[in-house]
Amino acid sequence: MYAILDIETTGGQFNEEGITEIAIYRFDGHEVVDQFISLVNPEIPIQPFVVKLTGINNAMLRSAPKFFEVAKRIIEITQDCIIVAHNASFDYRILRTEFRRLGYAFDCKTLCTVELAKVLMPEQPSYSLGKLVRSLGIPMADRHRANGDALATVKLFKMLLDKDVEKIIVKDMVQSEIVKGLAPKLLDIVESVPSKTGVYYIHREDGSIIYIGKSKNIKKRINQHFTGTTNKCKKIQLEVFAVTYEETGSELIALLKESEEIKINQPIYNRSQRKSIFQWALYAEKDEQGYLNLLLQKADGRKKEITSFTTFQEGKNTLFRITAHYKLCQKLTGLYETKNHCFQYTIKECDGACIGNISPEEYNARVQEFIDKNVFENKTIVITDRGRTINERSAVLIENGIYKGYAFYDLNYQIRNIEILKNMLTPMENNRDTRTIIQSQIRRSRSVKLLYF
Repeated sequence: MYAILDIETTGGQFNEEGITEIAIYRFDGHEVVDQFISLVNPEIPIQPFVVKLTGINNAMLRSAPKFFEVAKRIIEITQDCIIVAHNASFDYRILRTEFRRLGYAFDCKTLCTVELAKVLMPEQPSYSLGKLVRSLGIPMADRHRANGDALATVKLFKMLLDKDVEKIIVKDMVQSEIVKGLAPKLLDIVESVPSKTGVYYIHREDGSIIYIGKSKNIKKRINQHFTGTTNKCKKIQLEVFAVTYEETGSELIALLKESEEIKINQPIYNRSQRKSIFQWALYAEKDEQGYLNLLLQKADGRKKEITSFTTFQEGKNTLFRITAHYKLCQKLTGLYETKNHCFQYTIKECDGACIGNISPEEYNARVQEFIDKNVFENKTIVITDRGRTINERSAVLIENGIYKGYAFYDLNYQIRNIEILKNMLTPMENNRDTRTIIQSQIRRSRSVKLLYF
């Protein structure tokens, strides 16, 4: 659990500042579960430059509660939390100073979004809150007021969690839970996860990740792990301490995150997925008559493939759909071997390419149309899909044929500027697996849309 906060002060000499406004959002890693926002009477004058910066003046604070009157609420909302703030050392110091004046030792772990952003977004020209969120397409209101800055920090922190593919932040959070007592029962863990699409992480007691998976229903899948009787399930049941998760809304992004994060984190029970799982590939080759033949073969890294598949049957099923949709000859796709027969049993029209009733140029144009829709070489494409909420969409960026990463964006924000989208991206490695995952989901999913730039 995190307490994301921002504090405005009177200004003045070090450790003599007073709090004028405070905003705290209790955040479970996915959504805000509690909040506290209040002006505070510091009982000392506000520096003139601070009045100009924040708009908060002495008159506004005369009837505001003093710090000792809100102290109990602050302790309640930050209890068992990691404090998160932009320039956390400043906000944490101010809080500790105020509590020290009351004779109370306020002590929490802290995370600084400035330091996290420098590690996870090293290309940013500025790490001031205003400039950083603007470059990331994060909407912001009431700059230099506690509530506006705290809300922007919540959105920034969510983006940093997405970009943390090594799961350093989450592992640290799980480790902090150990202090609170014994591990929860398996049933409690199942109840704590949602029935939504996303990626889940099964942790040991030391916070390390032992399994990463994706599902369209996380709760159902975790329940299968905890009730399964296979050797892997039994080992997971013995070792699990906690399950964390990230909702994606989009199955495409769940697949991409799972593939990337298994490779990075190398969980011990994901061994079978560490290598490429796409062993069959589709190729196009011209025959002696000049017709393009679609060939399903064992994947060969030396040849340029159109797309690839996990199993031969998946490739064969895709070929049947392609043949029907583009009115291609079954014999030239290797699906029907009897001489002079075409795919006339699945589609009513058949030009008889295998017996020369259509020219190679006309026939190859149909094959090329399919290839163009599945090969992204030298193209810049944004693939949009569902987001985590009804007010959000997801985007996957392919730039000059290379997969760059994914992002989530507000429906009010239009994807028109590739440079801003790049700042929002969680960067990912481009490899054969990711390319095939994207191609496969474009074929299967009705919710994805392609925007060409």
